[in-house]
Amino acid sequence: MTCRVAVVGAGATGLAAAYDLTQSGAEVHVYEAGAEIGGLAAGFKDEQWDWTLEKFYHHWFATDDAVLNLIGELGVRDKVLFPRPITSLWLKGKIYQMDRPNLVIANLRLPISWPAKIRYGFAALYLRLFDNWKPLERVTADAWLRWYMGNEAHETLWRSLLIGKFGDDYDKVNMAWMWARIHKRTTKLGTFEGGFQAFLGLLADRVRARGAKIYLNTPVKRIQPQPGGGFTVTAGEYGGKFDAVISTSSPRIMQRLVPDLPAEYTGQLAQLKSLGSVVVILALKHQLLTDGTYWLSLPASQPDRSRAEFPFLALVEHTNYMDRAHYGGDHLVYCGDYVPPDHEYFTLSDDELAERFISALPKFNPDFSSGWIRKQWIFRAPYAQPVPFVNHSEKLPDLRTPLNGLYLASMSQVYPWDRGTTYAVEMGRQVAQMALEDRKNGSIVS
Repeated sequence: MTCRVAVVGAGATGLAAAYDLTQSGAEVHVYEAGAEIGGLAAGFKDEQWDWTLEKFYHHWFATDDAVLNLIGELGVRDKVLFPRPITSLWLKGKIYQMDRPNLVIANLRLPISWPAKIRYGFAALYLRLFDNWKPLERVTADAWLRWYMGNEAHETLWRSLLIGKFGDDYDKVNMAWMWARIHKRTTKLGTFEGGFQAFLGLLADRVRARGAKIYLNTPVKRIQPQPGGGFTVTAGEYGGKFDAVISTSSPRIMQRLVPDLPAEYTGQLAQLKSLGSVVVILALKHQLLTDGTYWLSLPASQPDRSRAEFPFLALVEHTNYMDRAHYGGDHLVYCGDYVPPDHEYFTLSDDELAERFISALPKFNPDFSSGWIRKQWIFRAPYAQPVPFVNHSEKLPDLRTPLNGLYLASMSQVYPWDRGTTYAVEMGRQVAQMALEDRKNGSIVS
């Protein structure tokens, strides 16, 4: 008999899972609460653009094998673009390019003493070459970086970046997370011709061509296990009974969708912490970062954004990375931040948030004025950045929940890696294989 599988969420994880499940002959129904596929990697398109732009800034590294291999399977590897944009750091009122002409020379130019540079360089090289991350999760990134890179490099470079990323939890995040960031990074950064939405749309089309149903604007209300096996999915007129369910929702939403989960598992879900993301995107008439920087990391001396030098942590000029001709000649700039879901950035009006972020832009270009702005967009997501504490791997819920045939594949579970479409694809395919194996060994019964 054909196995009926419901997939909750049409982001990269859900679509990758649906792709493999349909290839194996399963009947797949994908439920998406939003108006479009893509999840956090979804894009939008202004009327004068040829390409879509991601709502939340995205790029791939050359080491992102999972997503690149899937693109190869789709037969469109030639549509992946891998330029080498400039990434920089704002330090002491100045922009320092971090990979020009190369990483070694760029780091030698940093405003720290030579002993600090040497110590910092050896520690960074160790992290690039070291493969065993497990011992690193036993210590915080703040403590490890201070001990091995020294106080000067840590105070000048790393501490402020950790504060900017994780706020009050900056000194609680484990070092395995930082290792993953350094270990996988490449100077070449990739995207898809037409934007991430073009790739995800192609993947969705292939999934549909194999017989899957994708329901947009259809939030799942409940997933209820049945006495004889399987689940009832409540999702308006498109719900039904399924042999297995794969949820790609956040841990918090999973608790609400499946109140029948055992207390021990829901306890693990409740312990997972994450930050939300807010971005203000501006279409400008002129270039903001005139040195050509694509990604500018901004330091933070303290978690309180109202008292920090900058009200956000990253300034990304997308059109210093991709040709602005794809976007009707606009210069596209992201002002992005990660903050707790209860932060005021989620309650400010769009205009209030934009005004606060825009107020910082003259620091990067004194010629900037509000007259440069042609249009603005604001996007917010309450679940965007997991916060991994010490010994995080021991606290993660399994992809297989205690209910046979029910799986959770959330962003929190890609650890030690950081959130990203390549890990979403990898996890989606992994959980699809689990479901197929469980079906074969009799754990899932029609």
